[in-house]
Amino acid sequence: MMTRSLPIAGRASALPVDPALDLEDEIVRLKKERNAVVLAHYYQDSEIQDVADFIGDSLQLSQAAAKTKADVICFAGVHFMAETAKILNPDRIVVIPDLEAGCSLASGAPADKVAAWKARYPEAVLVSYINCSAAVKALSDYIVTSSNAEKIVAQIPADKTVLFAPDKNLGGFINKKLGRKMVLWQGTCIVHDTFSERKIEGLKLRYPGTLLLAHPECEDVVLRMADYVGSTTGILNYAIKSDKTEFLVATEPGILHQMTKAAPAKTFIAAPPEANCACNECPHMKKNTLEKVYLSLRDLEPRLEMDEALRNAARVPIDRMLALS
Repeated sequence: MMTRSLPIAGRASALPVDPALDLEDEIVRLKKERNAVVLAHYYQDSEIQDVADFIGDSLQLSQAAAKTKADVICFAGVHFMAETAKILNPDRIVVIPDLEAGCSLASGAPADKVAAWKARYPEAVLVSYINCSAAVKALSDYIVTSSNAEKIVAQIPADKTVLFAPDKNLGGFINKKLGRKMVLWQGTCIVHDTFSERKIEGLKLRYPGTLLLAHPECEDVVLRMADYVGSTTGILNYAIKSDKTEFLVATEPGILHQMTKAAPAKTFIAAPPEANCACNECPHMKKNTLEKVYLSLRDLEPRLEMDEALRNAARVPIDRMLALS
């Protein structure tokens, strides 16, 4: 069972922040004092990425969390990512800048409902995308990320029934790639499910030769249009290595900061949502701010704690993933 510590989102810290502080300098100081490391996802705001010790996608961050020697891990991402860091580092302090930074995929797959679904297929193998709660991880046989899902599913015998949760788009993409018929949990990411086929087509007409790079959490209609489909890191690496110079990017636009830094001479355009909104930005990722990163390092709160039995059960499929990756 998870416990929550104050301060949480929307509540004032017991000790206010001096507006004269240079937050970047203070974060550097606190990292040294506390032997702390800041892990940040590509979807964080650029100012958080710039103070991070390691930036990556879910697989890379899991690997970094498993290897770190820091006493304190500040995880600038969303709740399930910080949970994974705690699962891998039970004796270290794990803080998250905003404990309310959740995930539509994780919240859309409650553990009790996933358990009931799994019970209907007693001989099946449950493969869960890392975007799920620790309780769902504990029910799973394998954990995967968008970087390694195809590789891991390919190693499961073809005669085995495979349940895939919680992202139906990623599961459908793997089914097509491998010719499998995995049974899919009907969950989606609120960001990747919002990209507009109509607007993407319009941009490709306006900018001939622009390549569409898409994350496999996108809807199938977008994936069929894409010139490349891959994980966030895969998208970044493809753009850097390509001899093309203009790219339309169908994933959370936080990645554009690293793409622009790595290839400043190239043009990157964030794929637009259907509505006239900022719906292509993850509202959960954006709950974290530079001030909250500073506060989490200063106060060592909000802190993640986890029941040991749950942690041990959830670690088994994560270790399988790391071994196969």
